[in-house]
Amino acid sequence: MEWVAPGIIDGARLMRDIETLFLKVFFLSILICSSGCATLPNVSEIIEEIPLEQKPRQISSSSGLLSPGKSKAIMSRLNNSGKSMDILERHTVVMESVTSNQLTKGNKVTLLTDGTATYTAMLKAIQEAKTHINLESYVIEDDETGRIFADLLLHKRALGVQVHLIYDSMGSMNTPESFFQRLRDGGIQIVAFNPLKPSFDKEEWGLTHRDHRKILIADGSLAIIGGINISKVYSSNPFKRKRNKTTPIHWRDTDIQIEGPAVAEFQKLFQATWLQQTGLKLPDHDLFPVLKEQGKALIRVIGSTPGETNRLPFIMYVSAITFAEHSIHLTSSYFIPDKQIIKALTSAVERGVDVKIILPGVTDSQLALHAQRHLYSSLLKAGVKLYEQNSSLLHAKTAVIDKVWSTVGSTNLDSLSMLHNDEVNAVVLNREFAAEMEKMFVRDLTDSRQIEWNEWKNRPWLPRIREWFVSLFARWL
Repeated sequence: MEWVAPGIIDGARLMRDIETLFLKVFFLSILICSSGCATLPNVSEIIEEIPLEQKPRQISSSSGLLSPGKSKAIMSRLNNSGKSMDILERHTVVMESVTSNQLTKGNKVTLLTDGTATYTAMLKAIQEAKTHINLESYVIEDDETGRIFADLLLHKRALGVQVHLIYDSMGSMNTPESFFQRLRDGGIQIVAFNPLKPSFDKEEWGLTHRDHRKILIADGSLAIIGGINISKVYSSNPFKRKRNKTTPIHWRDTDIQIEGPAVAEFQKLFQATWLQQTGLKLPDHDLFPVLKEQGKALIRVIGSTPGETNRLPFIMYVSAITFAEHSIHLTSSYFIPDKQIIKALTSAVERGVDVKIILPGVTDSQLALHAQRHLYSSLLKAGVKLYEQNSSLLHAKTAVIDKVWSTVGSTNLDSLSMLHNDEVNAVVLNREFAAEMEKMFVRDLTDSRQIEWNEWKNRPWLPRIREWFVSLFARWL
């Protein structure tokens, strides 16, 4: 485990880390500050401005808004605290103060753990689509997995199904243009989000504004979202292969499949991005069919785009942690949160809340790992329980709080996600789904090692200095 590194550190690797950091900070600082150095909102002020007696809005259903009485009854069934304003009501009111997206009832949520389950569900949804397929991904690689998706999308388009694809031009910068041209030649409409080459037709050119969302929508009635890109790194099964020095490490991620009224909100996000990038509306091929209720989960869709006040995932996380009463179980792939999240986590421990966080022990970004570990001392001393997963490359972004509130999505707890990326998360209020999330969290715990304070505080000084130095530039990682 790297966090118990010996006293002698690889000097060459340290110099490479420093050189990489300086280059990254130099270019990103110019780009970010040239477009305005954005800041995160003060969530405490947002909470304080909301009257304590304010109640959540009415819940949306497949047939329209429910009556205030029915909305209150649904929330009450989820409330086991016995308090006048529990986590659900307080958090719900906060989110309704910053977004017009309502809670929708009647949704079925299926938990998809790792690439094999997610790709199976995605390919099945594409195969069964009758009218249209809308796919949005940060990374689409020209590898075995990418070509499987490409071939199936082309097959569906040949059968008359409309296919629209949005990929991020930076996230997919290593994918050759020929890969996408083949799809265009087959009739698939494709958009490269914020091309790296400046467009003089646009008023703004946002190199730091990336589309980090992962969304698949089939026929406007089924959506799959989460953290998985389209790449072979997710295609392996960690339980059915031998590990050796030449075997790529397994990537651990989480997605969900949603059926029901909430799917329309994902469709709106996709449609808005398409319009923003092309200036053209999507063809009307039954984008918004009548959606019947499929399950019992309440869902709020959280979609963020850069803007001075539009930091919805950040507000979502801080407020949910702030109102937690019993447990906070986070899984985070890039954990470089701001001071508000750190304070919310440590304050939760002071209230007696069980706070556990699973973090990567191996990563595709050594600099992010150093910055992450710089935070351990203050969190461990406050009583936060930290775990590192070392058998897989942890890429999941999930949380389950008080065994009733859950979120799965694309948002990392770092500045790039919170300030500069388009992201999407689903907040799920449902005890049965939360129980599945808890089981998954426990499985991940068994595959992780707890960081003990007594051991951590006795580490050699050189890794501490390296982590402190990298943390100075955490905003750009």
